[in-house]
Amino acid sequence: MKTFFFVALLIAMLVTLGVLAVGMIGMAKGGDFNDKYGNKLMRARVISQGVTLVIFALAVLVGLQD
Repeated sequence: MKTFFFVALLIAMLVTLGVLAVGMIGMAKGGDFNDKYGNKLMRARVISQGVTLVIFALAVLVGLQD
């Protein structure tokens, strides 16, 4: 079970990092891409951070029960 949470947490963190990187690069360049996707990417970042925190909390709770 610990391996599952480790892999899930790693994937969630990488997704968050990827969305953040694309959003920051888009904002730095500006233009049409930022106008169209900037807000959507930052919303996706917040959602992926939330999912990451939920996975982390579940991993801690399951770890405390072992």
